[in-house]
Amino acid sequence: MKHTMRRAVGAALTSLSGLAALLIVAMLAIILFDVVRGGIGHVSWTFLSQPPSDGMMAGGIFPALYGTAALTLLMTLAVMPVGVLTAVYMHEYAPPGSRLAGAVRIAVANLAGVPSIVFGLFGLGFFIHFVGGSMDRLLGYQELHWGQPGILWASLTLAVLTLPVVIVSTEEALRAVPMDHRTASLALGATKSQTLARVVLPGALPGILTGAVLAVSRGAGEVAPILFTGAAYFLPDLPNTLNSQFMHLGYHTYVLATQSPDVEATRPLLYATVLVLLALTFALNLVAVLIRARTRRRASGSH
Repeated sequence: MKHTMRRAVGAALTSLSGLAALLIVAMLAIILFDVVRGGIGHVSWTFLSQPPSDGMMAGGIFPALYGTAALTLLMTLAVMPVGVLTAVYMHEYAPPGSRLAGAVRIAVANLAGVPSIVFGLFGLGFFIHFVGGSMDRLLGYQELHWGQPGILWASLTLAVLTLPVVIVSTEEALRAVPMDHRTASLALGATKSQTLARVVLPGALPGILTGAVLAVSRGAGEVAPILFTGAAYFLPDLPNTLNSQFMHLGYHTYVLATQSPDVEATRPLLYATVLVLLALTFALNLVAVLIRARTRRRASGSH
């Protein structure tokens, strides 16, 4: 009787879990179908290579596409060294029971749970007003130069936002490297730093790259942190300095959806912009999946 009840409960939970998974997939499919149906006919080389025109009711999205790419590149250059070095310290150098490592892990967990709009306010207060304003005073600028929204401050704000992703993924990648490899390297006379550089990091590199791609895919789709730190409403010129403002695909989508004087005229552009943004995000996540699969194949082949 008890065995029958357990089987019935297990079957019911399995069915509910499958139904929930199917519901999520169906919701994603409906969203994708609606976006593809509304935008695929308007995505062209002209749309991807031209700036907006006629009050953003015509033209393309090249400045937003360029700004998104430049922003994510600067964000990656800022977050990867700090995230990787932090993970290396916590996993390779911090002694067991280290209070500093424990405090860092608590900070990383808290950062991961902070709403993205709070990062935008932090970037405005710290990077723009404090750091940028201090640089203007020290360098003797009479007008705002660094103490204003720009692509540098927006990228640093996104770097803080994506820092937990890089740290956690890097630490998991370091944990996946067998301890025997470290022991063998040290037994052959290599130092701790040589073992790290020639054995540990090469073995963890695919996992570190996966974390980088995941951070990039999240940063490319975030809008709230850049609203206060550098994104422009309409700017056909490309950002050419670190303190230049820029257009962004996510913010451009918001503007088309809420600020257009003619909603029907901009609807095709809106759908096409969303389609490009989704394609970019999905492509980055696909790269992460492929890197993870390659890492697993290498790990299984080495055993």
